Amino acid sequence: MNEMGKTIAEKIFQNHLTKDSDEAKAGNYVLASPDVILLNDVSGPVAIKQFNKIGAEKVANNESIVIVLDHFSPPPNIDAAENNKMLRDFAKKQDIKNIFEIGEGIEHTLLPESGFIKPGSLIIGGDSHTTTYGAFNALGTGFGATDIGVSMALGYLWFLVPESIKFEIDGKRPPFVTGKDLVLNIIGDIGVDGATYMSMEFSGDALLKFNVDEYMHISNMSVEAGAKSGIFQPNDNIIEWAKTKFSDKYDKLLVKPDYNANYYLIKKYDISNMEPLIAKPHSPGNVSPISEVEGIPVNQVYIGNCANGTLTDLRQAASILKGKRIAKGVRLIVVAATRLIYIKALKEGLIETFLNAGAFVTHSTCGACAGLHMGLLADNEIAITTTNRNFQGRMGSSKAKVYLSNAFVAAASAVKGEITDPRKLEDWNEVSRLVYG
Repeated sequence: MNEMGKTIAEKIFQNHLTKDSDEAKAGNYVLASPDVILLNDVSGPVAIKQFNKIGAEKVANNESIVIVLDHFSPPPNIDAAENNKMLRDFAKKQDIKNIFEIGEGIEHTLLPESGFIKPGSLIIGGDSHTTTYGAFNALGTGFGATDIGVSMALGYLWFLVPESIKFEIDGKRPPFVTGKDLVLNIIGDIGVDGATYMSMEFSGDALLKFNVDEYMHISNMSVEAGAKSGIFQPNDNIIEWAKTKFSDKYDKLLVKPDYNANYYLIKKYDISNMEPLIAKPHSPGNVSPISEVEGIPVNQVYIGNCANGTLTDLRQAASILKGKRIAKGVRLIVVAATRLIYIKALKEGLIETFLNAGAFVTHSTCGACAGLHMGLLADNEIAITTTNRNFQGRMGSSKAKVYLSNAFVAAASAVKGEITDPRKLEDWNEVSRLVYG
């Protein structure tokens, strides 16, 4: 009997095992050493307290630790300011060089931009959307503060190697459909618990018609299906990205599944006739075609988050907003995910387009996406956003309603003051040229 091959998740764990660990096979418990341990200003302070509580004095590998101050950026209250100070003091004491200050970027866009995420790498973070790094053929997964504290002390952590579900996405790219729609389609199909503690593995020819920024949309929201990770098989787009980041080393980093890898399930989708999708309150799995929700009035539109404040997202929004004004009574908040993206958007004239349209454009922050500050919702208000969660009370009042969409839809809705199909406002050929070149 031939031995089964390995999935991408199994291979990445296998490559990071400690010397006394078991084989990285789905269902096995293993000890593995992550390449990156990520702390932010929400869970990071708790992780430091746990690090101290177990009696640890020195981190095992200060170069593996990355700290990003992004959720409370800038701190809206004294508690947040104290937490930021704790992270700065810890970084200084432990000689951690990789600490990013307020305004530098939102963690899951900032780390790949800064070269910390490589194909084949293993990343753990004190944030559930650490799954975003799967867009780069890496395995990212979120952990609680205790596990992060222990991993800083030991340099390794225990993992249950997950089963994998393979998603094959084929067909032609429909107008105004983005990575956001692809992942909403999957979550709407399998449910918010359809991939619980599994690795979602993405493949298919249709993905070549989307870019790596849009892969981030998909991997970011894989956790909303319960997944432990959401990893892309290396394709031409990922290979090109890896070449620009890691030059001659890139081909040694890429991880492909074995031809005889064992999958828990294989799901196939033809996206040719897909229209833009919307996740209705109060779940990312409550998905409908935009044609079924058009006309719902909105008070606020929010464009940005840890995977939807990319340059591609900003270009998508600007292609709709160019030469237009947002509807009276609507607030439009635009957040570039990193400082570098903001600078690029400024040079391309995107920021001017947003300002001329009447938007409030702000620095990189998790802010309202996490229900913290910088744009919370009042009772009975309705928002459409490019964020990743629309749970009750997620962005402010528990009496508010949040709809999730792509950036094209969000921008069109800001112009009309109601949920709007961008296909009725702009020509796809022209928009596609402006956004993708």
